[in-house]
Amino acid sequence: MFSKLFKKSESIKKSEPKAPEIMGLYLGGSFELDNLKLSLLEPELTIEGAARSQLIQAVGEAPLDTGGTLLRFYTDDDGFLQVVTDGGLSENHITDVKLWHFYETKTIGNTAQWNECLKSVISQPTYELEGKVYTRVWGAVGDESPPVAVTETTYEEDGDVSKTDQFMMLYERPISNDRVETLLVVGEEKQVGNNLDRCLVISTGFDVEPADITING
Repeated sequence: MFSKLFKKSESIKKSEPKAPEIMGLYLGGSFELDNLKLSLLEPELTIEGAARSQLIQAVGEAPLDTGGTLLRFYTDDDGFLQVVTDGGLSENHITDVKLWHFYETKTIGNTAQWNECLKSVISQPTYELEGKVYTRVWGAVGDESPPVAVTETTYEEDGDVSKTDQFMMLYERPISNDRVETLLVVGEEKQVGNNLDRCLVISTGFDVEPADITING
């Protein structure tokens, strides 16, 4: 009898959605950015006054067509630390880490505007922001490079779990010391009740090295 009760309890626990963790990053956790490195880098970036200490308030997970996984740790600094893995979800599978900050979010009011975003706004050969020109990174064979589509599952601290369809394009521009500032343009579509909530989200970011970040235990 007891063994049956325990097995039932375990099965219930396993069925509960759990936010992914990696590098010591987890929902409700926090991390610190290297103040000196960020102070030297920040004058060349679009963002200003990025918080050195950031609290993780939500976690997103999106499988990639390549077999990898996109993990996003959304913070209280209007941004997210993005970790890309390939072939697994351990630190050995990490291929890229970037820190992003939201620049602008625009509501898309109707289907015609949404279709125009998918066709010609999200993916362009170059994208200009504040007079800075970014070049498209994700290319395709031929003249057209359609946005990359993913579905993100987002886990929040209050236990809420939601899904968002995203259509993305990555851009970059060179800065000093062979580094780049990256730009992410995303069309987001989410089912809210009987309606589709759509918006265009623009974020700027930069690469994060292991020495640039400290995970708070």
